[in-house]
Order: sequence, then C-alpha cells, then structure tokens
Amino acid sequence: MAGRLAVPVVARKGDLVSEHSDAAAAARPNNLRLGIVLRIFLPFAAGYYLSYVYRAVNAVIASNLAADAGLSASDLGFLTSVYFLSFAVLQLPLGVLLDRYGPRRVEAVLLLFAAAGSAVFAAAEGLPGLSVGRALIGVGVSCCMMAAFKAFVLWFRPRQLPAINGFLLTFGALGAISATAPVEWLLTWTDWRMLFAGLAAFGLIVAIAVYWVVPEHPVPPEKTTLRTQLGGLAEIFRDRFFWRVAPVAAVCQGGGLAIQGLWIGPWLRDVAGLERSAVAGHLLITATALGVGFFSIGLLAERLSRVGIRTVTVAGVGMSCYVTAMACLAAGLTSGLPVLLAAFGFLAASGTLSYALLSQHFPSQLAGRANTAQNLLVFVAAFGAQWLIGVVLLPWENALTHHYAAAGYHVAFGGLVALQAGALTWFFLSARWADRMPPARAPA
Repeated sequence: MAGRLAVPVVARKGDLVSEHSDAAAAARPNNLRLGIVLRIFLPFAAGYYLSYVYRAVNAVIASNLAADAGLSASDLGFLTSVYFLSFAVLQLPLGVLLDRYGPRRVEAVLLLFAAAGSAVFAAAEGLPGLSVGRALIGVGVSCCMMAAFKAFVLWFRPRQLPAINGFLLTFGALGAISATAPVEWLLTWTDWRMLFAGLAAFGLIVAIAVYWVVPEHPVPPEKTTLRTQLGGLAEIFRDRFFWRVAPVAAVCQGGGLAIQGLWIGPWLRDVAGLERSAVAGHLLITATALGVGFFSIGLLAERLSRVGIRTVTVAGVGMSCYVTAMACLAAGLTSGLPVLLAAFGFLAASGTLSYALLSQHFPSQLAGRANTAQNLLVFVAAFGAQWLIGVVLLPWENALTHHYAAAGYHVAFGGLVALQAGALTWFFLSARWADRMPPARAPA
C-alpha cells in the first residue's frame, strides 16, 4: 500500500455513513496515488492555513491596532468580527457556487479578494479603511475550509472524511500557531502593516497554486439551474438531523472562534496578569493544542466508528468537555493555566466533527451546500459573540490603558457559556427525534 491511500468501502449497520449512488461517488477510485493525494490536499491546506492566520492574528496585534487607530473595546471587537460577518454572508451563495462550479475554481478566485483585502488593511489609517480590508479578507477566505471539504467529498470515501478533514484542520491550527509567538517576534523588527502586506503576497501565491496544481475531478460539476440549487438548500434546512447538529456547532465553534481570534489575548493580560511576551507564549499553547486536537480527534472518530461508536457520539462528548473548559475561563480560573489553555484548545476541535457528520448524512451533490449552511450559522455566531463581548466589556474599560476589569470577562464569557450549555442540552435531547430521519436527498 506504499504510495497509495486505501479507501474503505464497507458500510455498517447503525452508522450515519452511506454510499450515495451518484456520479461523483461512482467515480471515486478505490485508491489514489500519493502524488494525486498531495495535489488535492496541499493547496487547499495552504489556503486554510492562511485563513487561520487572518482569523487569529488580531489577538496578538490588538494593542497595536488600538493604539495606532484609537480603537475602543467595542471598535476592536467590531473590526475583528467583520471578518466573520463577511465570511458568513458568503456561505449560502458559496455552497451553490461550489456545487455548480467546483472547489478549485471558486477558491482560486476568492483568494484574490483576500489578497486585495490584506493590502487595503495594511494601508488603512482608521476604522473605516481597516473594516473594508477586514471584510474583503473575510470574503476571500470564506471558501477555504468549505472548498476543501467539497473536494474531499468528491475524491475520498465517506468513512475517510473525519480523518482527512482533521488533517486539513491541523493546517488551520498551524496558521493559528503562526499568528502567536512568531507574529510577536516579527513585530520586533517590523510592524503590522508590513505583516499584512506579506500576507497579501502569500495569498496571491496560494490562489495560483489552487488553480494550477489541484487536479480537475473526472466528473464535472452538475450544470443545474439556480432554482434546483436553492431547492437543495431548502431540503437541507428542512432536515431534522441538520437542526440537531447545527445549533451546538454554531455556538461552540463560533464562541471558540470569538475567544481564540481576539479575546483570549486580552483575558490573559487582564485576568491572568501576563506581560505581552507571556501572552504570546500562552496563545502558542492554545494554538498548538488546537492543532493536536484537529489531527487526533478526526482520527479517533474514524477509528471508533469501526467498532460501532458513532462520530455523532464522539462530537457530543467532546463538545461537552469543551464547554466545561470554557466555563473555567469564564470563572477566571488561572491555577494550572497552561493545562487549562491546552485543554481549551484541544477540545475546541471536537466541534468540527459536525462537518464530517453532515457530509456523511447528505449526498455528495448537497455536501457543499450542507456544510456552508452550517458554516453560515457558525460565523454569524462568531461575529455576534466577538462583537458583543467587546460591547459587554466596554463599561469595565480603562480609557487610558485599554485594559478591562476581570468582572467584565466573567459576565461576557459567562453569557457565552450559558448559550453553549443550552445548545448542548438540545443536541442530546433531540437525538431520537433527529436520528430517526433518513438522510436528505438532492432534489431531482
């Protein structure tokens, strides 16, 4: 088997996985040469790496932005969350585009917007210009995970998706790692403007690689009408299993993105009392643990599915433990801080199993729209959480230092934990109601 990726094809009773009798499923080879696997995987992984750098970098440069542009807590929260808002707005049309034109073309074009947005951000002098740049970045990288997931659905078997998705998400964690201590080090000899100029150039290179390196799938995308495409979205939004998984994924992943992408840095400074270099070091712990979680949780779910433990069960247990770690942050627990941050980062990865669940539940011609429909909810939640945390913190802000009192974090983070706990309750109570439904089928 050296040099090839073996693809299991056996379905088991009781699994959510099914082999869909569509053209794309029939075209999947039983094994792929390693060179083809790398051509499929690495360009998309580079795009997802870039998206996570953009997503997480403001946690390190927050004080620079606040000082240079005179941003308050609510301004900073809004600016950073604009990424999530523009990201969310693109999700439903993105699903239609991915299913109609294919992931390679869509991601290559949109990454050009990210490069342009990074250049605008680097040159901006105030909140309006920074917001426009941040919005363009969000538009540009809105496809990076979904395009990859769509490509994986086309090329790989359903049972492989938790593991291959986890490998992709590991590259996102590498981006989050790069946005911590390495960025802090870069800021010792350059500034954040040059950093974003460099990211613009890197984004252009990745766009070219996605277009020219990723192979074209042997089955071309279906040339369906817009009405049919929208009918598929309606089918997804009527599906009971979607509404079991999507709410908890939205508040857990969205809340995690809001915290890790911005507010964990100020929390480490104001609640844990760490200096700037120590903040970057602790952010590195969280990002590294996130990468380990992405890599191992997907593999664990795939292995457990072989012995009858469903991926939906693994996701539920993992998210429950994650909310517990989030509650510790809300309570201001700083004893054993590195361990807490490692647990928080590692367990945050469990929510991403929901994408594999939806890819397994829906036929491949609906996979792009199903995952982007969920991603819409995730990033709306991330936008709301990141901005509203800043709004809640505003009464506790020191106008001179832009630091926030610990009580503000208790209230802001605690509200988020309450929402997550409620969504988890729904996830477990709705199991029988949702799992009795057969997988949705694409409209004819």
